[in-house]
Amino acid sequence: MPDLEICEINLLRGPNVWANYPVLEAWVDLGGLKDASSDELPGFNERLKSWLPGLIEHRCSVGERSGFFQRLDRGTYPAHVLEHVTLELQTLAGHHLGFGKARATPVEGIYKVVVRYLDEVLVVACLRGARELLLAAYHDEAFDVAAEVARLRAVALRSALGPSTMAIVDAARDRGIPWRRIREDISLVQLGHGARQRRVWTAETDRSGAISEYIAQDKDLTRMLLRQAGVPVPHGRKVDDPDDAWDAAESMAVPVVVKPLDANHGRGVFIDLVSETQVRNSFGYALEEGGGVVVEKFVPGTDHRLLVVGSRMIAASKGYPAVVVGDGSHSIRKLVISQLRTSVQTGRPDECPWSKIDDAGWETSVLLDLEDQGFSLDSVPRDGERVMVARFSNWCIDVTDDVHPSIRAHAVTAASVAGLDICGVDVVCRDIGTPLENQEGAIVELNASPNLLMFLQPAMGAVRPVGTAIIDMLFPDGHDGRIPTIGVTGTIGKTSTIRLLARLLQADGPCVGVASSDGLRIGGRVSQAGDGDRLAGSHGILLHPWTQVAICEAGAEHILSDGLGFDRCTVGVVLNVGVTHLGQAHVETLEEMSVAKRCIVDVVLPTGTAVLNADDPLVAAMAGKCKGAVMFFTCDPNNPIAAAHRAAGGRVVLLQDGVIYLTEEAGEKALCTLAEVVMPEGGDCHAENVLAAVAAAWAHGLSAARIAEGLAS
Repeated sequence: MPDLEICEINLLRGPNVWANYPVLEAWVDLGGLKDASSDELPGFNERLKSWLPGLIEHRCSVGERSGFFQRLDRGTYPAHVLEHVTLELQTLAGHHLGFGKARATPVEGIYKVVVRYLDEVLVVACLRGARELLLAAYHDEAFDVAAEVARLRAVALRSALGPSTMAIVDAARDRGIPWRRIREDISLVQLGHGARQRRVWTAETDRSGAISEYIAQDKDLTRMLLRQAGVPVPHGRKVDDPDDAWDAAESMAVPVVVKPLDANHGRGVFIDLVSETQVRNSFGYALEEGGGVVVEKFVPGTDHRLLVVGSRMIAASKGYPAVVVGDGSHSIRKLVISQLRTSVQTGRPDECPWSKIDDAGWETSVLLDLEDQGFSLDSVPRDGERVMVARFSNWCIDVTDDVHPSIRAHAVTAASVAGLDICGVDVVCRDIGTPLENQEGAIVELNASPNLLMFLQPAMGAVRPVGTAIIDMLFPDGHDGRIPTIGVTGTIGKTSTIRLLARLLQADGPCVGVASSDGLRIGGRVSQAGDGDRLAGSHGILLHPWTQVAICEAGAEHILSDGLGFDRCTVGVVLNVGVTHLGQAHVETLEEMSVAKRCIVDVVLPTGTAVLNADDPLVAAMAGKCKGAVMFFTCDPNNPIAAAHRAAGGRVVLLQDGVIYLTEEAGEKALCTLAEVVMPEGGDCHAENVLAAVAAAWAHGLSAARIAEGLAS
């Protein structure tokens, strides 16, 4: 077996035995390195520290900066080192996370290495990269850390959520709103659950209609509608050919702008054109970028991007053209690479708000702008001479507080006319603090799904909380997008308990979504048979737009392999802890199994309730881990745990002399006899299952009368 062999990778996508958020769990065979302590390997610590100096920030179990370095110097083992190197590679790739663990298994030499992640593809790549780096460090071989980090950054750029989406997700997380990336290769995110969910894709919401997008895309239609609504826009029209383009330019008097009808990001836009040759030549280039060509009157001034969210303009950024400064010896081509690749004007697309100049496939507009200035790519500007390379390269200066109230109002009107709840409004004017009507300024374009990065990482000015503004629009008045969610786990009896509980809740009126080993059920409709007790089953129920109350079964085997399918629950039910599934995932004892089943208790909301079996000591002991209230159920009316709980003001469901009671400190209420209970689908009537279902329904908020009626129906 090779050293540091990664035997198995489990992506625990929901709350799990390690943490209440997604983690990667790798089973690693240390091989010949199982006894390799870091303090006994000549040069190992020095190599690792020099390759990854950022590891000094890892506090480790020491609890202070350089804590991990102290552990290295005292001596630690490869699984622990692999954990920290994987986390550090994620950090270098742009995902700053700190949670990790390394634990031995009962199998000699095999360890579980656990790290938190944001993106599944990236964390697996970081784990494998960490293994190769460590093997090189252990065997005193060369390793190109810079190349590995560049590779991982490229992976993050391809697969991870972009900065616009992450800003929205971060704001949702701050508000306690559940979120889930629906598919790993696209930035489509579900916010909230069931009937209360919303969805975003980058900076576009589920209420951005196709008609609204079409309006924003069609520059000529946009201009027509905004003009009719009283919004200042430039004169212009769609043109059919170069002759028509020059006719339009002459009719509105040069200078003019020639641009594609439906392109974006400034592609194929040619501005400040004054000659017939310029206009005719620009027509063909613009046509290549879109489905038609528009000629507009040139609006003098600076480009601005205003962000409208809902009915408010919440951020504004001022444009800054990309400029190189000559040194008397290098060509413009080389100056672009040396200056615009390293200055604050550019950078990785996911790290800065400024577009890169494509030095592999130069845009025609860049070449023509240089030509108008008397340059080509191979021209060598004089020392200190400034050359504009791209007009539309950068929105980078925050001017939110400077925008005149009338311009704010025009921007909101423009977005509303198009029907966009998130809209980038492009304004050209000399002074953003003066009404457009007083300076020949105009709104020149609308953008559906605008890039938010310019507002999150401006080169100058304040950072604007645009993600928070979007979340506040999607979930007003402090709503968190959650629906009542009931999680049920245990060794035996889960499905029978869920069947009865679903019947009790359905009788109360809401559409109940059920994910269990029976399959998926929405109301009275069977949507899918089998495998509903897995993580994907819970995801399906919480994704369904009809679901108003969710009941999700979670078997221990699936908690160990996948994690829970929900991040929090209003009611968490634990029936029992048994020997079934012992041995899976190196879980060998009932105490270890109880940790897996306790995951449901760990995620009970502070306003929720854990429903626990007082007759099972391992289950009853979970009460101390619950952040919400606790309700016990018991078949033993003399159970001391239940009695003490009731005496302390807690609620207990118990069976006494064959009668089911709801009890609390103030008194008790008899529901019916166990013999009177009619189990759904003719199932067997087991007291433990019935009591658990009754307790969950009571914790959910059903009255005693409703529960009694449902039991006998």
